[in-house]
Amino acid sequence: MDSRQLGFLIDRHAAALELYARQWCDEPEDVVQEAFVQLAGQSSLPRNVAAWLFRVVRNGAINAGKARRRRLRRETEAAEETRPWFEPESSVPDRGAVDAESAQAALAGLPLEQRETIVAHLWGGLTFEQIAELAGISSSSAHRHYHAGLTALRARLGISCETNP
Repeated sequence: MDSRQLGFLIDRHAAALELYARQWCDEPEDVVQEAFVQLAGQSSLPRNVAAWLFRVVRNGAINAGKARRRRLRRETEAAEETRPWFEPESSVPDRGAVDAESAQAALAGLPLEQRETIVAHLWGGLTFEQIAELAGISSSSAHRHYHAGLTALRARLGISCETNP
């Protein structure tokens, strides 16, 4: 098939195919484009090109709709499974414990570079050199972000430096 033939078929059928695909998916343009790519790759034209295109678009749109619903379901399930960053007070022996929700909110309220450094160091076990490489900063900057973040957390949570070094 030459480009003129393909252009004619696109002009003739693309709008109707997009409307048809919209019944099953939210991205009909992608499905129609893929159908024309498949058509261009055929060694010979199907007997009835329009019927072939509609069948390919229907199958592609149904698959795209199913994939979208699966992805949304997985994303929703993953969002619901989010574990808290801190253990609840009841599972930690009392040592002047801080409310887990307050600690999580305080950490979430830090600037990104401080939060990233604290999480990578405390929970990820990364060294300041590793954090520096990951974030594209110097190790001394990573160290400064860490200490500035801890200072801000202590202030937000009302923890004095003498009580909890």
